[in-house]
Amino acid sequence: MLFFIFGIIALAVISVVISSPKFKGKMGEKVIQLQHKRFLDPTQYVLFNDCTLPTSDGLTTQVDHILVSPFGIFVIETKNYKGWIYGSEHQKTWTQTLYKNKYKFQNPIHQNYKHIKVLESLLQDVVTQDQLHSVIVFVGESTFKTAMPNQVFQGRAWVNFIKTFQTPVFSDVKMRRIQHTIEKYSLERNRQTEKLHLDNLKKQHSEQNVASQAVDHDQ
Repeated sequence: MLFFIFGIIALAVISVVISSPKFKGKMGEKVIQLQHKRFLDPTQYVLFNDCTLPTSDGLTTQVDHILVSPFGIFVIETKNYKGWIYGSEHQKTWTQTLYKNKYKFQNPIHQNYKHIKVLESLLQDVVTQDQLHSVIVFVGESTFKTAMPNQVFQGRAWVNFIKTFQTPVFSDVKMRRIQHTIEKYSLERNRQTEKLHLDNLKKQHSEQNVASQAVDHDQ
């Protein structure tokens, strides 16, 4: 009887863990890593995962993937969602509909824009703006219910997009400089870095709320 009770508790804990946003996010990132290994030449396409980078305002931003290649740098934001997805390029928030429930989430294109600007600043002596490309990948069992912008993909379709870039823009020397810079500025992946980033997110959201309230008061 005691063993049965422990079994039920263990299953409940596992269920909570695998349904958490953090676990789903990590699983989504793993899908990209596996597709990179299977469909792209690792000698030409170097993938950096889960990079926490410093921003110019003293905070941090967390990038799911940075794919460095002779043909450009691809900044990849991964979304592991189910259900129906509604959104357009300029909307502040997108909508996920799941079992008749609707959930709002930040426009991933806007989210990834910040990542690109941070990376552009760190690599300003090596790359130009047009050599950085935003890629949004939905890896869960989701369905797009609106026409999506060109840089938004489902499943492994992002790989085909990457392969459309065939003109080299970086020499081997520049490739090494880019990789070295990313490695240099990426914070070590540990609990301390994760806590720092979460604290920075709270600080950022708090500052945004204060600014929003100030605007409302002025109006």
